[in-house]
Amino acid sequence: MVSSSKTWLLSLGLVLLCMVRGSNGKVDHNNRVKAVNLGGWLVTEGWMKPSLFDGIPNKDFLDGTQLQLKSIKTGKYLSAESGGGSIIVANRSSSSGWETFRLWRLNECAFHLRVFGKQFVGVDHLNGVVAVSNSPGGSETFEIVRKSGDSKRVRIKAVNGFFLQAKTEEMVTADYAPGNGSGWGDDDPSVFVFNITGKLEGEFQVTNGYGPLKAPQVMREHWRSFIVESDFKFVSENGLNAVRIPVGWWIASDPVPPRPFIGGSLATLDNAFLWAKKFGLKIIIDLHAAPGSQNGWEHSGSRDGTQEWGQTDNTIHQTVAVIEFLTSRYAQSPSLYAVELINEPLSPGVSLETVTKYYKAGYAAVRRHSSKAYVIFSNRLGPMEPLELFPFASGLSGSVIDVHYYNLFSEDFKKMSAQQNIDFVYTNRSAQLNLVTTSNGPLTFVGEWVAEWDVKGATKEDYQRFAKAQLDVYGRATFGWAYWALKNVNKHWSLQWNINNGYMKL
Repeated sequence: MVSSSKTWLLSLGLVLLCMVRGSNGKVDHNNRVKAVNLGGWLVTEGWMKPSLFDGIPNKDFLDGTQLQLKSIKTGKYLSAESGGGSIIVANRSSSSGWETFRLWRLNECAFHLRVFGKQFVGVDHLNGVVAVSNSPGGSETFEIVRKSGDSKRVRIKAVNGFFLQAKTEEMVTADYAPGNGSGWGDDDPSVFVFNITGKLEGEFQVTNGYGPLKAPQVMREHWRSFIVESDFKFVSENGLNAVRIPVGWWIASDPVPPRPFIGGSLATLDNAFLWAKKFGLKIIIDLHAAPGSQNGWEHSGSRDGTQEWGQTDNTIHQTVAVIEFLTSRYAQSPSLYAVELINEPLSPGVSLETVTKYYKAGYAAVRRHSSKAYVIFSNRLGPMEPLELFPFASGLSGSVIDVHYYNLFSEDFKKMSAQQNIDFVYTNRSAQLNLVTTSNGPLTFVGEWVAEWDVKGATKEDYQRFAKAQLDVYGRATFGWAYWALKNVNKHWSLQWNINNGYMKL
C-alpha cells in the first residue's frame, strides 16, 4: 500500500510525464492473441464446478444468499421499513427489495442479516427488532434453526436467547421462548417459512463456507488439480498461444490473505508461469476480483452482492498496489504479455470518472516495472459509451480495450434461431468490434466469448457454424481474443470439451 495520497499522486504524475505518446505497439496479425481463460481456477465460480461446494455444511445458507421470510401466523413477509434505518415489520403481502435479507455467514448456524439499505438486522434494548446498524456486532447476530423434516420452516434465535416473533403485523420482537412441547404450527408467531431468491457461489462463499480449518485443504486441492501442467501442453498443441488467468486481489497478501481467503494461490500462479514458459505460451494476468467488488457478482469475490469498489480512494489505492505487486513479481518473465487492470466494472455503480482515475494509476503502476507488457482496460458493463475510454487510452503506449461478447443473458437472444445468432455475429458483433477498432487508438481484445447460446435443439453443425462465425469476426480484433473457458462442467462452455469432441477447430 502507498504510504500517503500525496506520495501516490506524485508518483503517478512522474510516471505519466514519462509515458510514450502515440504508438500503441501494434500486434502483427500472425502474433495476435488466441487465448483461453483459465476461469474457475484461482477465482472460484461455483457454476463452473458445483462439486467444489458439496462438502459445505448448510450449504444453501452461504454469504450473500438472499432470503425472504414469511410469518406463518400473519401470512405476511418480514420487511425492513423504508428499506432500512428503522424497524422490522411483518406486514407485506408481496415481496421485493425491502423484504429481502442478505446473509453474512459466521458459521453453519450463525448469521448477520443485511437489508436493502445495507444496515444489519439487530435487537434494541427493548427487544424490538430493528435494522439501524451499519456494522454488525453481537446484537446483530442470529441463529437460524430449521424444523426437522421441513427445512423450509425456521425460527430465528437472537443473541439474548429468545426467538423473533411477529407479535402483530407492525411489531416484530425478540422475546419468544417456545416451550419444550412447542410445535411448529401455523399459529406460532416465531415460525417463518423462507424462500431463497438469489445466491452467490464465489471465492468468499466457498472459503467462508468451509471455514478456516477445512477451506485450506479444499482450495489447495482444487488449485492443484483443476488446471495442471498437461493443460498448458494441450493449449499449446491446439492452435492457441496464450492464457488469460483471472486472479483475486487477495493474492497480493499471500501467504496470509485477509479472512476468509486462503493462502496458496500465488504459488499456483508461479507454477502457471513456469508451465507457460515451458510450452511457449503468453500469460495475461486478469484482476478479476477487486477489493469491495467492482460489479457485485460472485466472480468478483463479493460477500453479499453489494458493489463498493471505487466508492473510496482506499479501494483504488489498494487495487493499484495489487497491480504493482503482480507486475513487479512477473515483469522479468518472458511469459508476461499483458496485465488487465480490472474485469467488468459495472456502470452506473462504477462511474467513468472513477474507472478512468484508476486506469491511469494502474497503467502507471505497470509501467514502473515493465515497458513491454500490454495494459488492458476493460470496458464497463451496463450503461456506457463504447468509446468512452478512448480519450485517455489512445495516448498510452501498449494500451488495449477489452470487450466481452455473449449471445446470452438477454431475452432478445432467447428468441433467436441458430441462423439468427450466426447472422447476429457476422452483422452486429462485427459492427460493434469495428466501432472500437481504430487505426490510431488502443488495440481491441475480445477477452471473453463462448460458443454457447439459448437455442434449443441445435445440431452439432449449428454449434460448429456458430463457433466459426465468432472465430471469423473476433479474429479481426487487433490484440486478439480469449475463449471462456478451458474447463467447465457445462460442456459447451469448455474449450477442452469442444476441441476433444469436434465442435471447434482452431
